[in-house]
Order: sequence, then structure tokens, then C-alpha cells
Amino acid sequence: MPCLLAILVVAFPRIAVLLLYFLTDFFHGVYNSLLIPIAGFIFLPLTLLVYTYLLRSHTPLGTTQFVILFVAAILDLGLLRQSGRARS
Repeated sequence: MPCLLAILVVAFPRIAVLLLYFLTDFFHGVYNSLLIPIAGFIFLPLTLLVYTYLLRSHTPLGTTQFVILFVAAILDLGLLRQSGRARS
């Protein structure tokens, strides 16, 4: 079941961000303003989810966490590129 949820989050990150924002307290207390979550929702939703999770885990950011964040950013950029191809 957790693997299915992970696949759905990667496939539909904006829906996951909305569900986490409205149904849980995942984003509460992490950001001082709404600017970063809104920009993350529009441009890099998967990176927003991973970065928020890393901040909420309260562990120092090491190499492994930066690699995970980098992979999330690459996946987001790939999803943006694919959606651009689909529109043209």
C-alpha cells in the first residue's frame, strides 16, 4: 500500500499537495509565508513535498537528503518537460 501511495504522489503531485494542505497539518509551521508553498505548487510540487518532509524530519541535511532533493527536482523538471511536449 505505501508503494501505491508513492506512485500516486509522483504521478499527481499537485493533488497530493492540496490533499496534504487541506486534510493534514503537514505544511503548518514549516514556512513563514505562503509564497514558497504557492510557488512550489505551481512550479515544482514534488520538490516542495520532499523539501517539506526533510524540514519536518528535524534531522540535519546530509548528502543523502540533498541527493533525494536533487532527484525530486529532476523529476519535476522532467514532468514539466513532458507536459510541454504534450501541449505542442
